Amino acid sequence: MLSKPGAIPRASGCYLFRNERGTVIYVGKARSLNQRLGSYFQRRDGLSAKTQALMDEATAVEWIVTPSEVDALILENELIKENQPHYNLRLKDDKTYPYVALDVRNPFPVPYVTRGQHVAGVRYFGPFVDVRALRATMDELLQVFPLRTCSRHKYDYQRRIGRPCLLFDIGKCSGPCVGAIDTDAYGALVRSWASFFEGDVRPLRRTLEVRMKESSAQRHYEAAARIRDGLAALARASNDQVIVLDDHSNLDAVAVRISGVRAGVVRFRVRHGRIIGRQVHFVDRALDESALEVLESVLPSLYVDQLDVPREVVTNVEVDSPLITAFLTERRGGPVTVSIPQRGRRRRVLEMAEADADAVMERDSHRREFDYNVRSRALQEIGTSLGLSRPPYRIECFDMSHLQGTNYVGSMVVFEDGVAKKSDYRRFHVRETVGNDDVGAMFEVVRRRLSHWGDSGDSAKFARPDLIVIDGGLPQLHAAMAAADAVGLTDGVEFTALAKREELLYRPGEPTPIMLERGSEALYLVQRIRDEAHRFAINFHRSKRGRAMVATSLEGVAGLGPQRRSRLMIQCGSLDNLRAMTLEELVAIDWLPDAVARNLYDHLRAPTSRRPSKEMPDDE
Repeated sequence: MLSKPGAIPRASGCYLFRNERGTVIYVGKARSLNQRLGSYFQRRDGLSAKTQALMDEATAVEWIVTPSEVDALILENELIKENQPHYNLRLKDDKTYPYVALDVRNPFPVPYVTRGQHVAGVRYFGPFVDVRALRATMDELLQVFPLRTCSRHKYDYQRRIGRPCLLFDIGKCSGPCVGAIDTDAYGALVRSWASFFEGDVRPLRRTLEVRMKESSAQRHYEAAARIRDGLAALARASNDQVIVLDDHSNLDAVAVRISGVRAGVVRFRVRHGRIIGRQVHFVDRALDESALEVLESVLPSLYVDQLDVPREVVTNVEVDSPLITAFLTERRGGPVTVSIPQRGRRRRVLEMAEADADAVMERDSHRREFDYNVRSRALQEIGTSLGLSRPPYRIECFDMSHLQGTNYVGSMVVFEDGVAKKSDYRRFHVRETVGNDDVGAMFEVVRRRLSHWGDSGDSAKFARPDLIVIDGGLPQLHAAMAAADAVGLTDGVEFTALAKREELLYRPGEPTPIMLERGSEALYLVQRIRDEAHRFAINFHRSKRGRAMVATSLEGVAGLGPQRRSRLMIQCGSLDNLRAMTLEELVAIDWLPDAVARNLYDHLRAPTSRRPSKEMPDDE
């Protein structure tokens, strides 16, 4: 039975079950993917016979995040049409969503709702999901733009007898059958109707609001209530979010998302205004390639077939180079435009692709972190590549952070069995090293850590590491080895250093660095450990630097010592909040003497009391 994947988002979307051949066997939708997919992974006897058969055949599940449940409903329909899954029997009738149609070939067009094939000469608006809200909106529209809604037979009958029907009497028809309106005036009504369904709802809303107020003022409360309901229906119809493009465009939405050393590319194929499929590519960034370079690298894989290249591609990447456009134009054999939409439905489709790319990246990260087989393979590869006697169960990684040699700090993060063990993280204030000296700081921090290598280090709380990773190159590695010598552990510690840009591993006594296979689980794990150490060090440095800035800014205030400064920051939250306080507010602090409050107020407003620079650490 398929195991439950981790990190299922709590968002609306569609999910697809695949069998061992990669064929989609079931497509579903959900308001919350986390809750819906969780229902499949319960005890077998709690599942229906159909679901049991589905889970027996399924070997993988994936999902697509959508902005709303309405979007998920439409996307589910299109995915089922595209893949014809075996277990989606109820939707194999090729159901389509309703459109509003206006047959402009007739002198007096009739608006109607249709699910049929589009016919030349008929204007279509939509599609819509909530057909009940759509019909209510059309009913209200007839009060403002009273088009005829009768059949051809009914229209001919009323014209023959020279008397209009009841709809004319109640104001829901303009009476073209009896000549009450000419073709020009009727055409204006048609254009107004079309304008609303093209998105311009403001004139109709204003008209309905005026009519509602007039009816209420005249105490026609039932009429006012009907108009109020019409406004509500109008709001539902105008706020419905749909995935499709109402101009039936053929285009691709390509989104690139970067997270550390990994990048994900998602391509949504929009055909005839509907999203019919997607492609996902993962890229390992060897040298911190930009989003543009990532996109260029996957283009040949995204577009293999000439017939699969549309005229238009929208993307979230700034295309500064003509390479992408030239490649697509050559592959298609015709012009292709590449753009970044700023608004409208094209922008909305692109945002959906971006959201899906974020979800895909998060899912891949959690898969690598929490999949035991993946972690085991990564640790085996690390042990083999570094020549260790066994795969490293406990890995510790050290990194330094500073700002031009000030506020020097070090960090140690711990991974056990490929998973972060945050309870064992440690932070170090670098006290012995002076100036900008990463090598000296690394020696100090590693020596202080290894000084606890004795019997106390064998406790479950702080165990001995199987491998120590040093963030840096050969100088930092030699410093760590010297630290081990200083505490008498010359042969007892396994070290390796990971260079930041080259992603090369250096080992003691080895003249040639080790390059882990690009895209391997081993490289991904080592990079993730290194990035976590860097993040932990940077956060500690910022915290220490912030406290130092506060102390510097408040130095020289008579009567304000370290304890009162600390208490002030706890109460005020930040130095900016403290600066914004008035003299009356400072004096009102009951534990702060009035004289100290006045001294502080004058100090904060003195010309020399300026905001400290917000420079970033050198190694960020």
